[in-house]
Amino acid sequence: MNKHKHLSLEERFTIKTFLDNSASFKEIGRALGRDCTTISKEVRNHLLFQKTGCFGRPFNDCANRRNCPVSGLCSDPDCRFTKCSLCSKCHLYCRDYFKEFCPDLSRPPYVCNGCTKRKSCTLEKHVYSPRFAQEEYETLRSEARSGICISEAEALQLDSFISPLIRKGQSIHHICSNNPDEIMFSEKTIYNYVDAGIFSARNLDLPRKVSYKPRASSHDSFKVDKACRVGRTYSDFLSFLEGWPDCPIVQMDSVEGRKGGKVLLTLHFVKCEFMLAFLRDRNTAASVFDVIERLYWELRPDRFMKLFPVLLGDNGSEFSNPVALEIDAEFNHRTRVFYCDPSAPYQKGAAENNHEFIRRVLPKGTSFDNLSQTDVSLMMDHINSYSRASLGDYSPYEVFRMFYGQEILDLLGAHLISPNDITLRPELLK
Repeated sequence: MNKHKHLSLEERFTIKTFLDNSASFKEIGRALGRDCTTISKEVRNHLLFQKTGCFGRPFNDCANRRNCPVSGLCSDPDCRFTKCSLCSKCHLYCRDYFKEFCPDLSRPPYVCNGCTKRKSCTLEKHVYSPRFAQEEYETLRSEARSGICISEAEALQLDSFISPLIRKGQSIHHICSNNPDEIMFSEKTIYNYVDAGIFSARNLDLPRKVSYKPRASSHDSFKVDKACRVGRTYSDFLSFLEGWPDCPIVQMDSVEGRKGGKVLLTLHFVKCEFMLAFLRDRNTAASVFDVIERLYWELRPDRFMKLFPVLLGDNGSEFSNPVALEIDAEFNHRTRVFYCDPSAPYQKGAAENNHEFIRRVLPKGTSFDNLSQTDVSLMMDHINSYSRASLGDYSPYEVFRMFYGQEILDLLGAHLISPNDITLRPELLK
């Protein structure tokens, strides 16, 4: 029996073939030389959810769909359905909607692969797909080998012990060699944690650390939470929007200058195409948290939650601490964080497109090290005052003001630039 070995793509295709033929987990395990619980965990951990109907009938999982007489809920004159029960979107408008779950999915094999009712079923399908399972496995394997290997509580406990000693002028080598029972981590690990901003002590508190020039091979790709994507994937984001279709979305991203130098955090309001940018010394999760925390308290929690109900970012390490962004110091929920799929920048294309205006002023390869936040704010004032055809020839500043009012703009420090005074060239900051 193949113990302690990961399943291969070929074995996953074999599992699918057996599931399509309604084979049991024991039969599949015997064929692959695996324990049946291994097969069961593989199938349940890599379910692909599909909201598809059947031949001639769209997806509809409402329990009342068979005897529902209601029609015209969406008030759409172009709707071609005579009854709402024939529509896949009726649950967005109906107050009597109640989701029906297939009882067969609560017992082995937990999937619809070999189900004989699949051709006439309009409920949500749970499918085992070998390629999808392989991609999820590779992503989880990669995340499991990156980031920190301690919980948030353990990190806080370690911080409370190490940071005061560092501030006394003690080196990490001295601390680790004299307190092995309290720390139980290598020096390199502690250096990595300080470098990533996990502790309240920073690199500036290490006298010899700041005197060394960073090596050319060093990088800031350090994930704080290696399981940050669980429950926050792009498919989870789309499912969330189904229940809140009018929820305003803010896309967050980073714009780099010179490698290893200062970097911008951009927050793009999709509906009004208004963008904020904040200068950070390093591209770390701690620097992103500092920006969100400052906005949260400067705007007041109620205004912040109105402006930033959902944050959509990419898979960069600077966004790998979602809990710190979602929960404030008093354990109140302030926003929701979701992630785009890997290598899919088009999923937050609005922010990517708006970065073209930033690159007009700060071309690629330009160092941000000599910039100040005042320079960045001036640049964004010119960009946000620039009229857009997509907004009916209004500027993002004017549309944002119509949505949220002048008071919010004043709190954000945004200013309207006269149309003929707008400059989108490098000369603006010279």
